[in-house]
Amino acid sequence: MKAVVKYAAGEGNVELREVAEPVPGPKQVKVEVKAAGVCGSDLHIYHDEIAIPVHPPVIMGHEFAGVVVAVGEGVEGVQPGERVTCETTAWFCGRCLACRAGHYNMCAERKVVGYAVDGCFARYCLVHERQVHLLPEGVDFVAGALTEPLACCVHAVLELTSVTAGDLVVVAGPGSIGLLCMQIARAAGATVIIAGTTSDAERLALAKRLGASMAVDLTSQDLPQIVAGLTAGQGADVYFECSGAPAAARQGLTLTRRGGQYTQVGLFPGPFELPFDTIAYRELRVTGSLGQRSSSWRRGLALLGQGLIDTRSLVSHILPLDSWQEAFRLAESRQGLKIVLEP
Repeated sequence: MKAVVKYAAGEGNVELREVAEPVPGPKQVKVEVKAAGVCGSDLHIYHDEIAIPVHPPVIMGHEFAGVVVAVGEGVEGVQPGERVTCETTAWFCGRCLACRAGHYNMCAERKVVGYAVDGCFARYCLVHERQVHLLPEGVDFVAGALTEPLACCVHAVLELTSVTAGDLVVVAGPGSIGLLCMQIARAAGATVIIAGTTSDAERLALAKRLGASMAVDLTSQDLPQIVAGLTAGQGADVYFECSGAPAAARQGLTLTRRGGQYTQVGLFPGPFELPFDTIAYRELRVTGSLGQRSSSWRRGLALLGQGLIDTRSLVSHILPLDSWQEAFRLAESRQGLKIVLEP
């Protein structure tokens, strides 16, 4: 079968290769991949600039949905023919404090699909049975392929941050992660402002269609003034930084009200200066968010199945696996929003 393989460390070193079709071992499930999302981290793997361990040669890709076609010995509760999506954590130690608390996304020895274990940029993918989740009825494979970023955002918005009805939430960055965080916060009852720049015009327009209370163009609008006007000068209850832009982080610390919550979701390109003492002066509750765990997937799929979250509208391009280079180009140049490959 054909697969997009990171065959060696270093810049690039990715190509479409012919590889052996996998056979499920004990407790493994073989999934025929129907749709696979291209993540920003796939670009980081391509450029060899990501902190999560990558073990080439490895088939890339970790966001997908498909159909179970075979199961290995000892698999229970998963049947051929079922429509599924799958968690990205392929292995964790089970011994460390994080694992014992159920926070296996924080395991220092965690192995991730598409990084250290063969992923979904291929016709077939093997996963452990505990990674498998059924897709809700009415959710197609393309929408279901975005369950992984949805679960990441559920983890950030609902599990690590306390968003409640009546909160004013600001989301910085109208990319796919920002748009998902916006929808989740709105589903929790918050009033949500999402912010971007003029180059994000189409994404900001989509944010409005998906339910944002306001979509602010930072190039021409004064976000601090808008937030102050809506809160009698108090500031936002919650700020989600989803852009990975240093300026957005700096602004977030001052836009968040005293005693409010700031959650870092986006990843920055490198170190930068930040007035960190603002956190003390304003008694901000600051947290970071990385990945997801089983509860994040269950809650995300419930929101998706209930129609409270729209992932399908985030998909701008659907391309065959052979066009992976074009998919990466579109994602890197920000010409599309979410790119999906169909192996």
